[in-house]
Amino acid sequence: MIEKAQTGADWVLVVDDDSVNLHIANRILASGGIRASCVRSGEMALRMLRSEGKVPDLVLLDLHMSGMDGFETLSAMRENPASAAIPVIFLTAEEDSEAEARALDEGALDFIRKPFAPKVLLTRVHHTIELTRLQNDLEKQVEEKTRAVVEQQEQIVRINEQVVRALSGAVDAKDAYTNGHSERVAKYAREIARRSGWSGERQKSIYLIGLLHDIGKIGIPDEIINKAGRLTDEEYAVIKTHPVQGDRILHNISEFPELAIGARWHHERWDGTGYPDGIAGNDIPEEARIISVADAYDAMASRRSYRGVLSQETIRAEIEKGRSAQFDPAFAEIMLQMIAEDTGFRMREE
Repeated sequence: MIEKAQTGADWVLVVDDDSVNLHIANRILASGGIRASCVRSGEMALRMLRSEGKVPDLVLLDLHMSGMDGFETLSAMRENPASAAIPVIFLTAEEDSEAEARALDEGALDFIRKPFAPKVLLTRVHHTIELTRLQNDLEKQVEEKTRAVVEQQEQIVRINEQVVRALSGAVDAKDAYTNGHSERVAKYAREIARRSGWSGERQKSIYLIGLLHDIGKIGIPDEIINKAGRLTDEEYAVIKTHPVQGDRILHNISEFPELAIGARWHHERWDGTGYPDGIAGNDIPEEARIISVADAYDAMASRRSYRGVLSQETIRAEIEKGRSAQFDPAFAEIMLQMIAEDTGFRMREE
């Protein structure tokens, strides 16, 4: 085992059966002020995780190793309460969309290609550790508020909006072509809810749900999210895992279960042809139906790698086309009213 200590530094465990890769990863991480522990097999990693008094901030795990492969090692980590919550990024030298989709579905947060690009490796590692800490801070705050409920016999319904905003901003920052998408979707969703007669409390709730509707994109490789041009079928299959990834991140926040609703079901369609679950009509939660039309509107009113902002007339026509097919007709009608009132086309990416 190679270990490079640095007091107070982030700690990353690197698991790879190639000693050259371990040496390179150790050198790159050390250059970024990160303490690296390196082992050459899944078995060694599991023994280390069982014996250490503390757990690493992140595990970089080779997908294809002799002995236990990456999938088996990840599964064993998840079965051990001490290592179950450690974030994992897979390392691979191959392009295998099916394996990537499986890995993301089983809980990996990202992929890093070999041979390593130092800047990419350091950016992904720092980014993942930061996001994980933000998520843990959010869960910790919810746990503290839950304890206060027991002590004071009161129902706590407030969530820390600053942490939610930080998470949504981190998601938007992952996409080079996104500028405030989550914030705009949240605002449009809140306005649709207001016009639908929702209470002020429910309007606040759907705003927070909208901020985190794309949280699952944390687990999608940057090269797919930021690809210039249209995605291949395999890449699109990976993108389509983000609702399930978002649900996995948010569903354990028991005091605000609605947070996961928008994340999981904002790509369902009124006619039942959406994903990930193919539910239809009123079986789709209202919050997700509202966020669906708000999300689609902002996607069209924003720049993309392969096009600019669509015209207001084109967007209106697409919303009308999707009414009763893609969108709840009632919420689509409200969106069309908002478009009609927006004579200066202000509802768009600046």
